[in-house]
Amino acid sequence: MFMVEFYSAIQDFIETGGQVLLVIGVLIFVMWLMILERIFYYSKGHRQQVKQAVQNWQQRSDKSSWNAEQIRQAMISRVSLALGGNLAVLQAMVALCPLLGLMGTVTGMIEVFDVMAVAGTGNARSMAAGVSKATIPTMAGMVGALSGVFATTWLQRTAKRERLKLEDRLLLEHH
Repeated sequence: MFMVEFYSAIQDFIETGGQVLLVIGVLIFVMWLMILERIFYYSKGHRQQVKQAVQNWQQRSDKSSWNAEQIRQAMISRVSLALGGNLAVLQAMVALCPLLGLMGTVTGMIEVFDVMAVAGTGNARSMAAGVSKATIPTMAGMVGALSGVFATTWLQRTAKRERLKLEDRLLLEHH
């Protein structure tokens, strides 16, 4: 019963906002799946990779030569690349949200102008439907972009902090 009402409410919302709203919804869903993947990686997979890098560094007998420094930098770079993962794709998705919202605005306004051409400017109810179709995708795009900006900023700061912690850890093992 609840699922039927929920599905019906979502269907009504998409009809009110137009087809662009569906695309924005899918984009936001995929974006948050990728954000959650990064969060899980930071909490589980990253620790494993750091442990492995530190263990490999500790097993080395030469830790002070030029070659050893290059190997240390390569280890840090590999871990850093894994930390960055799909952050660039996430940033692109965040930037795409308001653009799709703008596209929804344009298509909604085109609908308003079509109604005005057919029914004239006196049919306020038909014009209101088009205006809501124009504003809802904009709002959805902005909500998606804002939530994505906060999440990707946190992910970037965490990645940078974790890289610096690894550099410090391998440096302490160096001396």
